[in-house]
Amino acid sequence: MGILNTSVSGMTADSNWLSSISQNVANSNTTGYKDVETQFTALVDEIAGSAQPGQGVVTSLMSLNSVQGSVVSTQTSTDLAVQGSGFFIVSDSTGATFLTRNGSFVPDASGNLVNSDGNYLMGYDAQNGGQVTNSLTGLQKVNVTNAQLAATPTTSGKLVANLPSTASVVSGTLPSANSASSTYTDETSMVAYDSLGGTHTLDVYLSKTGSNAWEIDVYDHSAAASGGGFPYSSGPLATTTLSFNGTTGSLTSGSPLSIAVPGGATMSLDLSGMTQLASAFSVTSASANGNASATLASTSFGANGQLTFAYSNGTTQPGYDIPLGSVASPDNLTTLSNGRLLAQAKSGAISVGLPGTGGLGQLVPSSLESSTVDLATELTDMIQAQSSYEANSKAFQTGTNIFDVLNHLTP
Repeated sequence: MGILNTSVSGMTADSNWLSSISQNVANSNTTGYKDVETQFTALVDEIAGSAQPGQGVVTSLMSLNSVQGSVVSTQTSTDLAVQGSGFFIVSDSTGATFLTRNGSFVPDASGNLVNSDGNYLMGYDAQNGGQVTNSLTGLQKVNVTNAQLAATPTTSGKLVANLPSTASVVSGTLPSANSASSTYTDETSMVAYDSLGGTHTLDVYLSKTGSNAWEIDVYDHSAAASGGGFPYSSGPLATTTLSFNGTTGSLTSGSPLSIAVPGGATMSLDLSGMTQLASAFSVTSASANGNASATLASTSFGANGQLTFAYSNGTTQPGYDIPLGSVASPDNLTTLSNGRLLAQAKSGAISVGLPGTGGLGQLVPSSLESSTVDLATELTDMIQAQSSYEANSKAFQTGTNIFDVLNHLTP
């Protein structure tokens, strides 16, 4: 019976080998698929004192998840590949979390990025204050169509400029008087936003009033007289006096300046970088926060995992931080249907980090990872498996012949 049992186990093992070869060949073009390897293990009778030889062979399957596939460029901006170690963290329709290397993500009807296996890409929502926790906590479905930019009023700004120390003191009517005869030394402007996202140009007048003193007056440009300038239909939004150190030319007082933006909030304008030096008037920086409402124009991924949103008004903002998951033993992950990989005791628990950190690979945008199946190797293994199956069947036939001889013996 040992002959029959051993040869049957051999045929079963070779049949399993052929099944795994067939699985590999069928998935040779599946994105992110990892080659499945059949491992053979001998069975031995361990009963004490037994004279029986080996009891045959058993097989087990191992998915070679740690092997890097070729990265191929595509024309789809939301296609992603991992160059190096790590897996995309995805969820299925039930919300359960898995790992995968299939990065063929496209927006579904709701704008959520879903791959060809039906798994949703997970990330940290940076646009709405989501923090990178380096854990599965806080991960959300990545959505690329509902990220509209809401209007934000201006609350702060910064003006950095040099005021010429050689300028003459203004002797006439200052801009603060809002008179047609108002005179000033220099002028600049900057843009601020109201509560509805409307833009307001602020006219900033700078007038030298003493050896180390200047007056700053801010007006709403829309209230200027026909053709621009004085008199404005309403008084200044803000007025202050700047004082400078006569030796160093640095500002000693007058910053910040509070400006009531029409229809918006109070803007705190930082003037601490202003100088009074013996050179021409020049503006180094004139900026303010806030923005108008805008629609999403495009998205782009970075190698560090950051998904950036570009809006119709020309601004950009971080949208999501896309982490990668890893385990201590990737080849011991349990392979499920639809390209899902499940962590279990042998693989170790999932650890999370951003691409390029902690030994994790980089994201490669507009690319996909090819299957690791080598067809030439699979066809060679197929011939070996077939030959081995035939040899085991011959051993089984020999065993049955021996039984036939024994059954026909007469006393």
